[in-house]
Amino acid sequence: MTFIRTLLPVLFILSAPGFAADWNSVHTPVAGPPRAIGDFAAGCMAGAVALPSDGPGFQVIRASRSRFWGQPSTIANIQTLGALVQRAGLPDMYIGDLSQARGGPMNGGHASHQIGLDADIWFDMRPKPRLAPNARENIDVPSLVRADQRGINPAVFQPAHTQLLQIAATMPDTDRIFVHFAIKRHLCQTVTGDRSWLRRLRPWWGHASHFHIRYRCPAGQPDCRAQAPIPAGDGCDASLQWWFDQLDAPPDPRPRRPSRPVLPAACDAILAAP
Repeated sequence: MTFIRTLLPVLFILSAPGFAADWNSVHTPVAGPPRAIGDFAAGCMAGAVALPSDGPGFQVIRASRSRFWGQPSTIANIQTLGALVQRAGLPDMYIGDLSQARGGPMNGGHASHQIGLDADIWFDMRPKPRLAPNARENIDVPSLVRADQRGINPAVFQPAHTQLLQIAATMPDTDRIFVHFAIKRHLCQTVTGDRSWLRRLRPWWGHASHFHIRYRCPAGQPDCRAQAPIPAGDGCDASLQWWFDQLDAPPDPRPRRPSRPVLPAACDAILAAP
């Protein structure tokens, strides 16, 4: 656990508070055609649209943070996912952070979510009444993972979680989905039949109460820098064990300082636009 606390500042690459605050203080998008500029952890966007606070199969939570903006393709994909979830008979999804109105770095917690192509979906399979937006500001979702991080909590994990991840992972525009490595291993051990979708589930720190969808760069947006392709295979090989090995690794004694992402030059005009 000490290792994880030492590593977290590096993993999340928290930007300097004042720098992120500049982007966090702008709550209107830049008009014009959609543009994802840069990469997922160092970029911005124009032409963003807002995800409605409610829709078939989903409810947006913590809307006061104004992180419900995305590329038009992202918004359409989330709405399609909601409809598929509803058709499957699953409860509404709680949708967390997408991006800010002009993308860019956020205060605290996220390195990515900067170009409107990331979305956090909470692992909450409880039946949900349709709550007013202000009643969704403090939603508590239990972790699917045991406290020691070495396996799932069988009292919380349900087959419906597997079904939800499969629906999200098999959508055409989904590039990858980040989940806790214990969740990934559980699915590797239990999924039968078609396992091809497991390839898109990538192990990562955190992501025990929510999963993180990353969508592909939209066609016709040359300024969007795609992430390296996912390795071949379903990801259930020996590489998965590396994550568990780190739980026993000694902490790195070197001090870790949050770094500030270098954004593309075009982002200066995006931030300054009226």
